[in-house]
Amino acid sequence: MEFSTREDIEAPLDRVFAQATDFDQIERQAMRRGAEVRRLSGDHAAPAAGMGWLASFRFRGKAREAEVTLVEYDPPNCVVYQTMIGGLETRSTIDFVALSRSRTRVGVKIELLPRTLSARLMVQSMKLAKGTIDKRFRVKMAEYANDLENRLKREG
Repeated sequence: MEFSTREDIEAPLDRVFAQATDFDQIERQAMRRGAEVRRLSGDHAAPAAGMGWLASFRFRGKAREAEVTLVEYDPPNCVVYQTMIGGLETRSTIDFVALSRSRTRVGVKIELLPRTLSARLMVQSMKLAKGTIDKRFRVKMAEYANDLENRLKREG
């Protein structure tokens, strides 16, 4: 199962990429939302493929753990994360394309790959609600793009 969307941001490509791959800030955002984040490997001063995190959080009343790995880091074009949550593997691809010197298109694609029977059942039930989930995904990505654009404008 796959979700994808594109958003345009009024900012140069290099600044959008730098902001979207500010791993310290991403960790702080996750912690503010109640997750415990532990860096498994990698140096945030020199990001590279192979960096990893372990995040613990509560979702729908149950404790969950997600192992996130940065599998591709190609500045300023692309970032790919692989996440394992229980029996569900996800592959998140974020592409950055310069539309002009001051405008960037960010494309996000998330693939869900069930590895266990319970994960397959969950993905199957998600397929029934795909329209609603797609809409929520697009709204959240639009909010994120808007927040990112506003942060970049404040920085000047």
